Amino acid sequence: MVSGSLALAPEIDALREQFAQIGRDAETLVMPLTDAQFAWQPAPESWSVAQCLEHLNATARAYLPKLDDAIAEAIRRGLYGTGPFRYGIVGRWMIRAQGPPATFKLRAPQAFHPAASRPRGEIMAAFGAYQVQYIDRLRQANGLDLGRARVSSPPFPWLRFSLGAGFALTTAHERRHLWQASNVVAHPRFPR
Repeated sequence: MVSGSLALAPEIDALREQFAQIGRDAETLVMPLTDAQFAWQPAPESWSVAQCLEHLNATARAYLPKLDDAIAEAIRRGLYGTGPFRYGIVGRWMIRAQGPPATFKLRAPQAFHPAASRPRGEIMAAFGAYQVQYIDRLRQANGLDLGRARVSSPPFPWLRFSLGAGFALTTAHERRHLWQASNVVAHPRFPR
């Protein structure tokens, strides 16, 4: 079965559009900012817009290989399906918990902390490239049973959830941190 030759399943296409929209939203947020505004932190323990995006880049670097493994394993096992798919309670809860607005604060594992300051162009180029890579993984997963295929969490390998929930969790997580970055720009002390 060659997934590239199939029309995208509705769930896959909806997720594809979410990743594309997240990329557009990030560009819209960052485009008018100066480098100083991009790097400004409301407090020493609070992340800047740059750090929010670098956190998402760090997450993508760790999570994309997990998606690759999950897709390859589902193909090996012949886990194909047409949907709509049902996701487990853990996956559904995590999607809700990760999305904006943040109702409670989650501490990012050390591996996902933003890297030391990098140039704005590098951060945004990486972020855009990761959105394209997520969309590519969606295309690879097209035709798979997103409810039965499983993906493991990078920081907690023992935590596994359905592949569909994993993609949805990623979009929720990215929206959460774009919301966080928007709040930085809306902060009363944000440099104008």
